[in-house]
Amino acid sequence: MSPKHWLMKAEPDSRIVKGKDVKFSVDDFESIKTTSWEGVRNAEARNIMKSMSVGDKVLFYHSNCKTPGIAAIAEVSKEAYPDYTAWDPDHPYFDEKTDKSKPKWYMVDVTFESRLAHFIPLSLLKSVAGSSKNDPDEGLSYIGNQGVKAIKTMPLVTRGRLSVQHVDAETYDLLVQLGERGGWEDVSSAKKKGKKRATAEDEGHGAIEETRTSQPGTALIPEQKRAAKKRKVVDNSGTKDETGVDEKPKLRRSIRAKRR
Repeated sequence: MSPKHWLMKAEPDSRIVKGKDVKFSVDDFESIKTTSWEGVRNAEARNIMKSMSVGDKVLFYHSNCKTPGIAAIAEVSKEAYPDYTAWDPDHPYFDEKTDKSKPKWYMVDVTFESRLAHFIPLSLLKSVAGSSKNDPDEGLSYIGNQGVKAIKTMPLVTRGRLSVQHVDAETYDLLVQLGERGGWEDVSSAKKKGKKRATAEDEGHGAIEETRTSQPGTALIPEQKRAAKKRKVVDNSGTKDETGVDEKPKLRRSIRAKRR
């Protein structure tokens, strides 16, 4: 039988519950190698784990953190058995409504295989899924239209919160390929450089306009304004300063202001 494919979430940052840290990062996973996947308290996620078989493939996901995303791949190494942490009143995942004679919650064992060469952030997957086009960005051209369509139908982006999710075999292979090849980093870097360059150009235009010499209909630089106020004179046509410019000239909006 061909292996099935799953995505399983864990929190990489420290969070204390009942005096115990429930943190479990990719570093922890790589160090421990094999772990029981206890603490699942959602009926749908529990049922998904009960359908798992030894040898099934797992995408290990960082959740509830600043940069959520897929960090590693793993494998189911023991099929579902009762989650005994539900019976321990001192455990963060204690559930007083279950007992040993009638187990309500189950867990599996999962064994670490390898880190992905490129961490796949959720923001990337949501960007692809939220795009109105079916063609991938330049850096991701290797995933093709089918890859874009696969990402758009992932439970991770269509449902989100479920801690244990099914992943289609095609989507699993695509995500592993993304983790191996990357490519979006160069696109993101180019976009950031483009934004910085555009900002610098805007600031340059603004600086040029602000330092122009005073002409009718243009903005006065601050030094000219201060000097003009001190040197007001009155002639037959009204109040003007010694530069020949009206006391309250109409100010042009800068290029920078127009682009905000």
